[in-house]
Amino acid sequence: MNRKVYKTLEYHKILSMLEARASSDKGKECCHRLQPLTNLLDIQFAQRQTADALGRILAGGSFSFGGISDPGPLGKRLAVGASANARELLAIASLLTLAGRAAAYGSKKRESLPDDSLTSRFAALDPLPGLAKEINRCILSEDSFADDASPGLRQVRRAMASVNEQVRFQLNRMLSSSARDYLQDGVITMRDGRYCLPVRAEYKNYVPGMVHDSSSSGATLFTEPMSVVNLNNELRELEGKEEEEIARILRLLSDQVLENIETIQIDFDRLAELDFIFAKGQLAADMSASQPDFNEEGIISLKAARHPLLDKNTVVPIDISLGQNYNLLIVTGPNTGGKTVSLKTCGLLTLMGQAGLHIPARDNSQLAVFDNVYADIGDEQSIEQSLSTFSSHMTNIVHILDGVDSVLSNGHDALVLFDELCAGTDPAEGAALATAILDRLHRRQVRVMATTHYSELKVYALSTEGVENASCEFSLETLSPTYRLLIGIPGKSNAFAISSKLGLAADIISDAQSRIDEESVSFEDLLADLENRRVAIEKTQAETRAAKASIDKTRIQLDQRLAQLNASKDKVLQSANLEAARILKEAKETADKTIRDFHKYGRAAAADMTRMEQERRALGEKLKTRQNKSRTSAGMEQERRKAPVPKAKDLHIGDKVKVLSMGVTATVHSLPDKSGHLEVQMGIIRSRVKLTDLVLVSDQSFATLNGQQLPGTGRRRAPGSGSRQSASSFNKSAFISPEIKLLGMSGDEAICALDKYLDDAVLSHLREVRVVHGKGTGVLRQRVHEYLNGNPHVKSYDLASYGQGDAGVTVVKLLD
Repeated sequence: MNRKVYKTLEYHKILSMLEARASSDKGKECCHRLQPLTNLLDIQFAQRQTADALGRILAGGSFSFGGISDPGPLGKRLAVGASANARELLAIASLLTLAGRAAAYGSKKRESLPDDSLTSRFAALDPLPGLAKEINRCILSEDSFADDASPGLRQVRRAMASVNEQVRFQLNRMLSSSARDYLQDGVITMRDGRYCLPVRAEYKNYVPGMVHDSSSSGATLFTEPMSVVNLNNELRELEGKEEEEIARILRLLSDQVLENIETIQIDFDRLAELDFIFAKGQLAADMSASQPDFNEEGIISLKAARHPLLDKNTVVPIDISLGQNYNLLIVTGPNTGGKTVSLKTCGLLTLMGQAGLHIPARDNSQLAVFDNVYADIGDEQSIEQSLSTFSSHMTNIVHILDGVDSVLSNGHDALVLFDELCAGTDPAEGAALATAILDRLHRRQVRVMATTHYSELKVYALSTEGVENASCEFSLETLSPTYRLLIGIPGKSNAFAISSKLGLAADIISDAQSRIDEESVSFEDLLADLENRRVAIEKTQAETRAAKASIDKTRIQLDQRLAQLNASKDKVLQSANLEAARILKEAKETADKTIRDFHKYGRAAAADMTRMEQERRALGEKLKTRQNKSRTSAGMEQERRKAPVPKAKDLHIGDKVKVLSMGVTATVHSLPDKSGHLEVQMGIIRSRVKLTDLVLVSDQSFATLNGQQLPGTGRRRAPGSGSRQSASSFNKSAFISPEIKLLGMSGDEAICALDKYLDDAVLSHLREVRVVHGKGTGVLRQRVHEYLNGNPHVKSYDLASYGQGDAGVTVVKLLD
């Protein structure tokens, strides 16, 4: 790959963006040296690595590989007998620690992330946890070692602490004696590593000792008293022993590093490689890029491609197609319309893709593998070489043609990009020369994309098979480019329209138009007519697509509605048939019994007519009950439609609800789960129902059960109140709560309420109840537990679990 094209297409800026996303120096170096590949298998493998890194970043977050340094130079020093210093050993420990964290990050099991190309690389890391732990145990920082680094160091430092204490004791005693009058300040200082006192110069004979230093004015002498000279000497000796022991520790740690230097070097290389790969993944994430499909047929199909150096939020995506139905694409249109950007987008995305980088384009975009990419873009005139714009471009074109010949002779493909081919000279000669160059490359099946203003090249594209026109769209309404690339349609330069918008006088524009030959005017008018037709067709197509989408949506809704109606009809018919069969069966049984009774009582005495009348009345009551039940079922269905479905957050254990499907009132025993199911207590029966089958029952409505008025209508009966229901139709178990609240009661009131409540619970066949007494000072809880210990109905009790009331609730299990 020729390196000149990197600068022309600004590939080096992509590498700088990639380098900024690497964490380690070695990883940044790998990014800086990244070059496009030319082998299809190598490219696909590099793309897969980028995709796997991107997948891990999106699934589990990014991972930083910073803080590692190459252990190679240290290994060479250790091999010749040198010792590592504390900083170097800490760097080794940091590298191994990072290897351990990377291995843990790579081994995380994610359902959406199966084993990939990076799994083996993470698994191959050997963090040597024993060595890293030993280094960190001994060395606290670059200039600090732990006392427990070795027994010898611990012993030396204990001796140093003892001597230090003796020295300070001696000096502090002098500070508190009459010698204090001879001192400049009552402080202890250090000079040359020895403890001294600041003595006034005029009293130096009153404080015998060794003078180590003096102040700048000479008024203060820093004297080491004779009483601590020997202690200071001993301290210096111990400091020397400490340094020897530290050197011995460094030697031992260095030997361990040397034994494992190959593993450490491999860990470093793998971490740097992973840092490089994850930098590619992070760049793809930041660019919202995707993995392209590669082929060796020279086909380029970029969908919604964006130039990676432009703001992704403002750049207009373009579609570029080349190499399938045509191998030469000629792009025309006005200046500043996006022609050059389209050219650079195609070339730069090709380089990025072959380098293993994802490209800022939609999924399923295709790129071809090219052995070389050539580009002649921009003004490269050279004053030093006496080259004009045309000359510099022609020199570059000659090199490109020679390079293409070399690539083709080796059986490979090349991509060639020309910007304003053969501009800067006589238009007629330039157009002819440009046509000849493009025709030669076209006959040799080279993939070429070129921009131009020459009308002759537009005609060449229209009249030559395998050559296609393209244009950068220009809005005639706003007289400004839209930056969309339209393939198959040649574009106008729109020089007159742009000049008029910029303020050029109308008479000058009119004069210029009159100087254009009639054939050119006709051709430009034809292009304008084609553009108007294209805009109209696109508008019609957009309206058609919108109408089709609306029709499809309506059809889907109608199909769903029809399916619902069919299902509802089948259900109603099935229910009606079952109900009809039941009614017929019941009517037949009633008729048979009536006939039998008639024959029986018809022959009986008149006294038996009374019994027959009772039978008739019973039959009437039965029919009346059936009618009431039918009306109740209809009302219940109406209630189901009108009553709002309670929300899970509105339900609490002990709340009264009505189960619509059963027509009974129950008590909430457990809160709804994720699927919307919960348990309710209906007397001695506990049932699992759906939240949508329930309606919350108010205090007033709960006072009436199955059409019978309960005592105390108008308020809910408190659990444990002890009130007995006298009406035979009332069943206490229908509303007894599995929980009693004693909050705010005195001890005697609480025990009384609890005693009555447990009686009701036993009668209702409850197996387990909750007693809410609160935490407080614990007095009420103790009274409750004392009562439960002696209650014959209690099987066992214990405090509620964490999150279910803790010490404020006692769960009581009752005997069967």
